[in-house]
Amino acid sequence: MRLFPNTAILASVALGALAAPLAAAEADAPGDYLPDDILVIGKRDGYATTDGSTGTKTQTPLIDVPQTVTVLTEEQLDDQATTQLVDALRYVPGVTLDTGEGHRDQVFIRGQLTTADFYLDGLRDDAEYYRPLYNVARVEVLKGANAMIFGRGGGGGVINRVSKTANLTDPALGLEGGVDSFGAFSLSADVNQPLADGVAARINAAYEEFGNARDFYEGRFIGVSPTISAALGERTRVSAFYTYDDDSRVTDRGLPSLDGGPLRGYDRTFFGDPVLNRSDSVAHIARLRLDHAFSDSLSVNVTGQFADHDKFYGNVVPASATATTATLNGYTSGTDRQNRIVQGNLVWTAAFGAVESTLLAGVEASRQDTVAERYNIAFANGATSVTVPLARVLTIPAARQTTIQRASTSRLDTVSGYIQEQLDFGPVQLFAGVRYDEFDLATVNTVNGFAADRIDRKWSPRAGIVLKPTEAVSVFAGYATSFLPQSGDQFSVLDATTASLAPEKFENLEAGVKWALTPTLFATAAVFRLDRSNTRAVDPANPALTVLTGKSRVEGFEASLVGRILPDLQASFGYTFLDGELLTTSTAGPAGRRQAQLPRHQASAWARYDLSDRFGLGLGAVYQGEQFASVSNAVTLPDWVRVDAAAFFDLSDRFALQLNVENLLDATYYSSAHGDNNIQPGDPISIRLGVKVKL
Repeated sequence: MRLFPNTAILASVALGALAAPLAAAEADAPGDYLPDDILVIGKRDGYATTDGSTGTKTQTPLIDVPQTVTVLTEEQLDDQATTQLVDALRYVPGVTLDTGEGHRDQVFIRGQLTTADFYLDGLRDDAEYYRPLYNVARVEVLKGANAMIFGRGGGGGVINRVSKTANLTDPALGLEGGVDSFGAFSLSADVNQPLADGVAARINAAYEEFGNARDFYEGRFIGVSPTISAALGERTRVSAFYTYDDDSRVTDRGLPSLDGGPLRGYDRTFFGDPVLNRSDSVAHIARLRLDHAFSDSLSVNVTGQFADHDKFYGNVVPASATATTATLNGYTSGTDRQNRIVQGNLVWTAAFGAVESTLLAGVEASRQDTVAERYNIAFANGATSVTVPLARVLTIPAARQTTIQRASTSRLDTVSGYIQEQLDFGPVQLFAGVRYDEFDLATVNTVNGFAADRIDRKWSPRAGIVLKPTEAVSVFAGYATSFLPQSGDQFSVLDATTASLAPEKFENLEAGVKWALTPTLFATAAVFRLDRSNTRAVDPANPALTVLTGKSRVEGFEASLVGRILPDLQASFGYTFLDGELLTTSTAGPAGRRQAQLPRHQASAWARYDLSDRFGLGLGAVYQGEQFASVSNAVTLPDWVRVDAAAFFDLSDRFALQLNVENLLDATYYSSAHGDNNIQPGDPISIRLGVKVKL
């Protein structure tokens, strides 16, 4: 089925059909739906936010969203001197990091591994690359399965970046620069300029050079992101966005393991080839959004996005180690992907006596085209693997790309429709919604010529209840599901087995409480259960076949406190308890085995205290309990604590200095892994000095 050529028409017709009768009834109502412009350059809004709109696609306060949401505001990201998404997520409870093969963002959210559950302004951003933050106003992590809002995947949750937008009235210029003790540095600019009445442009740009304690590690990033906003009257706004991100760096796969833990004594040693181990990624993302209010109670938005990702990386990879040697192998891989997405949402609010209703109806259609190739490598002696003596600097025969290992082309077409009702009875709010997805994946294995086409049609419900004993307190419970086709979250190729298997299913049950202690201090606590079924496993009776026997469960508790505790003290605290295991026995492991990279305890704390109008101090810590590097449970990553600190000096209203110290106590720790033999050591103490200029 090939539906994408008609998706723009489908979106327009569906939204028009939904809007027409309502617009006729409401066209004469007064009002302005557009929110006040917020200029983020140099503005300090604090660590807490009240905006929960991403969780419902409606203007819903965060306290009334029936799921756990963690938000990292721009101010917190700035105070921690964070420029990459993967670094920001270290302070998010319930999220652990995968090494991501040294070339991409890859995370576990509530124990569910993903490379694709990333979003940009609510639209899917699923390519494999490192996501920068130079053009981001905040990062949102929405926990638990929720396909009703986001579609396929998102079993443990999703990560959404909210873009900086142009301010229509106030010109501003911000410049930043910083350098650290490893020689890494960054430069960025943020310029906002009104162009005419109701029209403004903004451009964010960044240049960064990478460095850390690992031998041979280096790289650079270039990013440019202009945006234009135009208010076409009081009720209509058009926004256009474009992003160019160019990332080139050494592909670092970390350390092998030995005796059930990370190989010790070689934390700075590079287990790769400095020439072959390169990752190059170029992303172009263009987006156009229209917002229009027919009245105070009826609004519509339509967004179209095109993204082009060109990626290539090479690896020499640690495979195993003894007390005196290391064995390495490797490969190279390239991916070219284009994503096209059209999404439209209609929101209608109405009152029926004492009951307030918010109705969301939306459609989404997309096409994704992917060309992927993977090649073997050989070393100078012609072998595909090599064993070398352990040393601070390994002597590795030169590696080169050789024969093709796999190659494929794929086309993914999706068409979705969803509807959600929010009923507010005052002390009780009810949420109910359902989404229909038609998911058509056609792939060709260009090595052996095998072609397959699979169509899945799935309904994804969501239901929730919020009890409001006071306006400042909500007690919530929710149920939601999600699904993931058996081709995995990157959808590169189907084989004879995956073309016939039903999608994986995720079911999330969650209950908790949210409390706005003050308008700028927000607390959340929740318990949850996440069941995953239809997970693939090798058939023990016939290893050539794959069967649907895998089931797993993660249960946990999460608590957080974020915001301004005192007039001069703001903080972000989080804790998560996670308990997860396989529920069925398969070749992946016996029932009862603990899931990969699922620490039982996680805790994070960050606080900033301003001693005066010109001087402030920051202090933070991250704790992560011990965890298994993979589901084999053969290699354990030890628990660890990292302490960070900062100092802030406002020399004037226009100039500021910032000092950040990461790993203040110089702890030895292992922050992430990708299987049992790609373990990433954390950096020793590092110091970064930054300068900020506002004109």
